[in-house]
Amino acid sequence: MRAAAREEGIPLEEWLDLSTGINPNGWPVPPVPGAHWVRLPEEEDGLEAAAKHYYGSPAVLPVAGSQAAIQALPTLLKPGRCVGVLHPSYAEHAHAWERAGHTVRPLAPESIEEHLPALDVLLLVHPNNPTGALFGPARLQSWHQRLADKGGWLIIDEAFMDATPERSLAPICPQPGLIVLRSLGKFFGLAGARVGFVFAEADIRQRLAAALGPWTVTGPSRWVATQALEDLDWQEQTRLSLYEAGARLRDCLDTHGLPPDGGTSLFQWIRTDQARELHQALRRQGILTRLFTEPRSLRFGLPANEQQWQRLEEALTETLRENGA
Repeated sequence: MRAAAREEGIPLEEWLDLSTGINPNGWPVPPVPGAHWVRLPEEEDGLEAAAKHYYGSPAVLPVAGSQAAIQALPTLLKPGRCVGVLHPSYAEHAHAWERAGHTVRPLAPESIEEHLPALDVLLLVHPNNPTGALFGPARLQSWHQRLADKGGWLIIDEAFMDATPERSLAPICPQPGLIVLRSLGKFFGLAGARVGFVFAEADIRQRLAAALGPWTVTGPSRWVATQALEDLDWQEQTRLSLYEAGARLRDCLDTHGLPPDGGTSLFQWIRTDQARELHQALRRQGILTRLFTEPRSLRFGLPANEQQWQRLEEALTETLRENGA
């Protein structure tokens, strides 16, 4: 965002940032009690209990955002493992496994079954980012069992699962070879707090905790996360409002001749050969989207209010007129 503001010469405060899948109307954070700033984080502060209740599993390890686990998990296995990763998907997963000396095999959803016998690890973002792809629970559990039978892992990054919690595999953890990642960044809109969770069998959680070291989540972040996880009314209302906003965004793009190829309640994804041109045209109007080059595509996040929705509508109309659409 800051780079785009400099390059376009548009003040930062005038931008509409649709480049993330973060809820623009996140959980309203109250003032944090002062004691959480002056003491080291304490495990018996209620966070683990709140997470166990919210996610439906006792096998939980808090981490500094799921990114911390993404970078550390590959180091728990000896180099040289064959790791299947959805493509396109969140690129940090593949980078982390490659840095740790493993072989990464990009997979289209329809090719997973074919390649599964050769894999030591299958890593899925579910629902996928940016495509929104989902797999049925029976298929996921079949893949997990086949990997676990040979000592392999199924890792599922459920960063965008909170709007559809009934599809989560966290409640069936712990099971050998199953690792589920969750985060408060997207649905709760608390990306800056850096709070995530790993659900796995005890040995993996212990080894991961040792690799990450003590006090991985700050005291204030632990307090905020606990309050957010316990706010059931807000969660219920937000699932409904995000469902409506996601449908509105899908209809908005479709109306302007950009029918989404996939998405979730928090973003919509469009494949088009004109992705770069559309991205740049919107950027010149102070609207930032997420550009993907392989395949050529754009991801749109949600506007926060009616003024932003109107601005997006007008920008799409202008952009498509300029491009002859």
